[in-house]
Amino acid sequence: MQKRTLGTAALDVSAIGLGCMTMTGGYSGRPDRAQMIEVIRAAVERGVTFFDTAEIYGPHANEELVGEALAPVRHSVVIATKYAQDIDPVERKPRGRMLLPGDLAAAVDGSLARLRTDTIDLYYQHRINPAAPIEDFAGAAGELIDAGKIRSWGLSEASATTIGRANAVTPVTAVQSEYSLWWRRPEAGVLAVCEANGIGFVPFSPLGKGFLTGTIDTSTTFDEHNDLRAQIPRFAPAALEHNLALVETVKDVAVGYGATPGQVALAWLLARKPWIVPIPGTTKLHRVEENIAAADLALSPEDLARLTAASDNADIQGGRYPGFLEAQTNL
Repeated sequence: MQKRTLGTAALDVSAIGLGCMTMTGGYSGRPDRAQMIEVIRAAVERGVTFFDTAEIYGPHANEELVGEALAPVRHSVVIATKYAQDIDPVERKPRGRMLLPGDLAAAVDGSLARLRTDTIDLYYQHRINPAAPIEDFAGAAGELIDAGKIRSWGLSEASATTIGRANAVTPVTAVQSEYSLWWRRPEAGVLAVCEANGIGFVPFSPLGKGFLTGTIDTSTTFDEHNDLRAQIPRFAPAALEHNLALVETVKDVAVGYGATPGQVALAWLLARKPWIVPIPGTTKLHRVEENIAAADLALSPEDLARLTAASDNADIQGGRYPGFLEAQTNL
């Protein structure tokens, strides 16, 4: 597996990581825990060294899963997790407020215990909390670095302005946001501030939550109770119908390389910048193998341009959730 480096903290990671969120739910159903541990460990055997989780996934269950799975190989992998909500440690439910800078010390201790480690490699702020200046969060993260509890910190779904303000206090190692052929909002300022400051970028949902794999069409339905895609405007039938032209282009390019549409979508992302590290999520080992093979797929300049043009013509308005990104824009 090829390696890439994230940020001034110089985290060396596999060119493609593994997003672990859905291993405890998120898309219809709840996977078997023992099987998910096997998938994570098999991913390590195949060269994946970058694993992503968060306190809110579960809540807590996902960190526990990742911690158990990676305990035997802890010193050869990079673990990223995220904080945002105040979560009751007993009931494992959010208590209705976001964490403040003074809460980070207790929050990180909980994550350390669940992840079975003494140090978290990359500790993201999962959501920007407007109740406190980002500079205060950056200062609190710096204290955790000084204490040896985290190696580096990052931001998730933050604006370019917020990233710059945070980085001026404590260097930001990586920014995590949705980015794919189907969602290119980070190109409006965020990628530029990352490049200017030596910050890595970690796209989640690099396969458009399955859309770019070619397995979803207008007849696909999503469980309103168990599948988050049921709440996302881009997965409404009319939006899917409009955007199928993008998927057809991805499929057509894939045929020319003997690759899958998902591999082409990941290869396009990898070609954007050498400091971009996608973290596709899956619960299946054969998908892990398919995804990591994308690191060896070199698309021609002509095909990269063709894919970008198809993406330019796609309708990617509506955000991940109604009103969400609009609320984040000025934070």
